[in-house]
Amino acid sequence: MNRKLIAEFLGTMFLLIGVVGSGIMGDKLSDGNVAVALLANSITTGAILYVLITLLAPISGAHFNPAVTLAMVLRKDCALPFAAAFIAVQIAGGVIGVWLTHLMFDLTVFQTSTTTRSGNAQWVSEVIATFGLLLVIMGGIRFKPDAIPALVGLYITGAYWFTASTSFANPAVTIARSLSNTFAGINPGDALMFIVMQIIGAGLAVGVASFLFSKD
Repeated sequence: MNRKLIAEFLGTMFLLIGVVGSGIMGDKLSDGNVAVALLANSITTGAILYVLITLLAPISGAHFNPAVTLAMVLRKDCALPFAAAFIAVQIAGGVIGVWLTHLMFDLTVFQTSTTTRSGNAQWVSEVIATFGLLLVIMGGIRFKPDAIPALVGLYITGAYWFTASTSFANPAVTIARSLSNTFAGINPGDALMFIVMQIIGAGLAVGVASFLFSKD
């Protein structure tokens, strides 16, 4: 269990380093071109997800996401006490990842975001983004387990562009990004609704996947 928790902590930490760090770098180098900054952000996130899932899935399952962990509880693939520990280290890893990224870019370590991400378009986007992510994961588990790193990496890269919210799809990521007033940030006051929508999307995905990917 200790190895699993460390894997989840490190995986979520490096995921946030990838998300926030590439956002900062892309924003600095794009000379105000938001599309270029988002392209750098999305490609980096997809790439780091592929690497982290490939390396750490054999240890912990490579959730790096409380929505994924909760889905595994609903599927009875993960016991609730283990899930609670996973979620705790995912959140901690994400926060530490953000703080380390601030250190790397010589920014104030402790900060909160002022970027507003609110409204029906954002909330519906998070339901769809999380629903799609969980469907991809559960479909991959059923039909192509060895392709899950690529499936998840490619899905998130695409979802950055086809959702109005840029596809957070992860409560730990949402919490951590609220602590960074950079390109990838989200106002802490907007984070709660994002998390609620992500949980709704995950629950819907479990229901659909139980029918769609049934072995019967």
